[in-house]
Amino acid sequence: MKVVDRRSKSHERPPGSTPGAAPVRRLSDSFRPAPNAHWQRPVKGAAALEPTGDTLRFVLDGAIRRRYSGVQIDDYQDLPRRRFPWNPPLRLTVRARFSHPASGLAGTAGFGFWNDPFVMTGGRLPWLPRAVWFFFASPPSNMKLDPGVPGYGWKAATIDALRPAAVPLVLLALPAVLLMNIPALYRALWPPIQRAVNVGEALVPAEMTDWHTYVLDWGRERARFFVDPASSPLEGPFLEAPSPRGPQGLVLWIDNQYLVITPQGRFRWGMLDVPDRQWMEVDHVTVEATQA
Repeated sequence: MKVVDRRSKSHERPPGSTPGAAPVRRLSDSFRPAPNAHWQRPVKGAAALEPTGDTLRFVLDGAIRRRYSGVQIDDYQDLPRRRFPWNPPLRLTVRARFSHPASGLAGTAGFGFWNDPFVMTGGRLPWLPRAVWFFFASPPSNMKLDPGVPGYGWKAATIDALRPAAVPLVLLALPAVLLMNIPALYRALWPPIQRAVNVGEALVPAEMTDWHTYVLDWGRERARFFVDPASSPLEGPFLEAPSPRGPQGLVLWIDNQYLVITPQGRFRWGMLDVPDRQWMEVDHVTVEATQA
């Protein structure tokens, strides 16, 4: 389906700035009838971006493991990382649902902020990761960076491997991977590295196939994650974790990738077969500056 660019007044930049290249202070998009001009929309392989008139669907249908398939909307294509548009403090709100529960969805999907460390877009060099987002990964993915949380599933997560305190420990972790295959040494060596790189994770307490409002308060010091906060105003965040620094880019996506990366040195990457149609559907996205 063809997507038509439509400029929206609900997407603001400082006067005199260049679209896609300056810090953004506010964004609101209900995708009616299609995504506004804030976004870039790469589509690869057996994937599609389908405006329904009221929502936006990110679709995989017939993906095969020999080829990458994915679709996303983002605001950092071809920008150098120093020009990525978002910094804390801000609040991201996304109302979304998925076609399958966590046990039936394949690949990865989600929404939030990151620094695109794996050169998914643009001509940048690979870099250490920063991210603060709602992130789904199916088996065989295994990114078990928090010992108390599975390495796959529908999670809220933070990481900042570029903190000055983190870089020496990340470098020390490389020769320590063999030692961390010994459970007692893993329990001793990994926690200080995890704290240094600001890894925080928790499973999202929500059924993926139902409509939910997902909220991320990305503060300067702490990141807080909520599900449907308006319906439970007295409940606190289900995850509060140290914040990564900016600047970062905003992305919403679904694809057929998997990734295995563990403190014990296991690393594997590839694609999955997705023979049947699956999707992430988004009703609206807002980003607002906050005070904390």
